[in-house]
Amino acid sequence: MHKSAPLLVTCLFGLSLSGCASITGSGHSPADEETATQSHQNPENNNGEIPTEYADFEPETLFLLLSAEIAAQRGRYDVTLVNYLKAAKQSRDTKVIERAMHIAQSLNGDNAQKQIAQLWLEVEPNNLQALRVSAIQAVKRNQLETALGYMEKILDQGEDADFDSLAVMAGNLPPKQQQELLNLYEEMASRHPDTPELEYSIALLLKITGAPKTALSRLKPLLTAQPNFVPAIILKGDLLYQVGRETEALEHLMINTRRFPASRQMGTLYGRMLISEGELQAAQDEFSRLTERYPDNSGIRLSHALVALENGELDLAKEELTQLIEEGHHTSEASYYLGRIEDEAGNTEQAIGYYQSVEKGNYYFPSLARASALLAAEGKLDEALEDIRAKRNANPEQAEKFWLLEVNLLLDQKLQSEALEAASNAIEEHPENLQIRYARAMLFDTLNYPRKAEADLKRIVENDPKNAVALNALGYILTTRTDRLGEARGYIEQALKLDPENPAILDSMGWVLFQEGQIEPALNYLSQAWAAYPDPEVAAHYGEALWMSGAEEQAQVIWKKGLEQDADHEALRETIERLTHNGEL
Repeated sequence: MHKSAPLLVTCLFGLSLSGCASITGSGHSPADEETATQSHQNPENNNGEIPTEYADFEPETLFLLLSAEIAAQRGRYDVTLVNYLKAAKQSRDTKVIERAMHIAQSLNGDNAQKQIAQLWLEVEPNNLQALRVSAIQAVKRNQLETALGYMEKILDQGEDADFDSLAVMAGNLPPKQQQELLNLYEEMASRHPDTPELEYSIALLLKITGAPKTALSRLKPLLTAQPNFVPAIILKGDLLYQVGRETEALEHLMINTRRFPASRQMGTLYGRMLISEGELQAAQDEFSRLTERYPDNSGIRLSHALVALENGELDLAKEELTQLIEEGHHTSEASYYLGRIEDEAGNTEQAIGYYQSVEKGNYYFPSLARASALLAAEGKLDEALEDIRAKRNANPEQAEKFWLLEVNLLLDQKLQSEALEAASNAIEEHPENLQIRYARAMLFDTLNYPRKAEADLKRIVENDPKNAVALNALGYILTTRTDRLGEARGYIEQALKLDPENPAILDSMGWVLFQEGQIEPALNYLSQAWAAYPDPEVAAHYGEALWMSGAEEQAQVIWKKGLEQDADHEALRETIERLTHNGEL
């Protein structure tokens, strides 16, 4: 601190206090603090200029400010905020209030922001920042009408009221509040007609509340009056796609990304839409254009890399992913996909290196799983297991995921007994983990312990009655392992109600009906299962039902298609040999 000032402390939040006053004029830089202090002591400075004026503080307020600054220097920002809040209330000085708000926002102190904004509006009823903060805090408390009251005051001043920001936030509100907000917006629009931001926000809320066609209708007059309103142009493309007008949506965005090439949001939406439609080369071209325009945007670069990967342009994908890692952006995703590239190229050592460099995020466990599988394929199963167990011990809060990883690795190596032992040890530690219990149930079934499998599956269903996968597995095991067909069908029917288009459940329903002798209804379900998922096991069931119905040639066609996928499929081979006697088609 400069010795000539009675009190001069630099705030860690980038603002400053001087002497016995706060800045009431335009402010000054830290380099000017000594001059400002001398001007306070001398009515005229050396240049004969009028000095900056300061408002006097009461000693108690000054002490609070000093204590707040010292607390900030010591990292006690909670104390800093409390003291600034008290000082703002005591002094009602706008600069202290403004600084208190800055600190509260830095610390995400919602309650403090609410109090400071209320105080600020008492001092300056039309202050825009205070009105905006008050609106945001009202939304967070679900006081929607109050929030819009603040926003309308901003609108009345001819300023941007951020109606669109509030509409976006509505996506996190319950449906009832979303509808309430929409109604309030429409009421405000009647008081403020021809307000583009408000009309756009209503269309956005209509989309959020599940009325995309109405939203499109609302946008039409807005875009007629404001043809260059970019947010509305983007929303129209999104809505067209949502209502099933994909070609129109793509054409709309193609035209407008050329009209507004600087719109990153529009270009990104167009690129992602092209990916969804399978137009991968066009998507790559779009992301290439965006990457050139926004070279520092890591999200766009990642999208460019991934679509290049899908297009088989591995060198380009590697270049973009490597750059992301070098710049420290999206390193987990980039490392994972670089691992995949090396993995598919047969470069096992490099692939393992990339996978193992992923240390957090959504790609951590997929990377660890693949690295472990590659190590096992290289004859280093023990090393892979030791690594998984060491990580499990080091991260007990994620132990269940590591247990699943170990069980699946052992299963991939066809070590069912070892996998069963691992699953049982995991359940001992985590008896409520339904994923591990389901894995154990499947192992019990594979190793011919149907009663134990049934017990595990029933435990899952008791804890999660809407678990369609477990209900189906329970019904299927009872169908194939017992004569309790009525009970089995009951479980499968429950599963089918929960997931009516699941081909595995359709297959189970067809098979239990076939076992009950209901061949025609069975064929209905089995044909649906085959159409949705023509795998060898479904081929075995569907073919047998056809054979028994007298459609032997059709059955042989289905079996042949199943064998094309897996010529050694045990269940399919057994079915063919049992029914055709010589096992030939």
